[in-house]
Amino acid sequence: MGLGLPTLDKAVLQSPNTVARAAASRTQDSEKRWLLRQAREVRKSYVREVLGCSDQPNAAEIWMLRRSKPVRESYIREVLGADQSEPQSRRSSA
Repeated sequence: MGLGLPTLDKAVLQSPNTVARAAASRTQDSEKRWLLRQAREVRKSYVREVLGCSDQPNAAEIWMLRRSKPVRESYIREVLGADQSEPQSRRSSA
């Protein structure tokens, strides 16, 4: 995700919701904006499990797969821009 400087990333991601959401409103990057708008516990887990594991190349993917279904679906909706209201096989055949 990276907001610029690793120390700043950690501080903003672990900050209270009001600070993180203010930072989210100032970025054009949909992935950064999504993460900054998540609950503080989600953001803190990102700091621990992704930023804290720079030696693990798939840390971000593993972190995402371990999130709850609502968190994963909000990422799909807000970052990837996909509507998951119906299965893909139905969308393709329409």
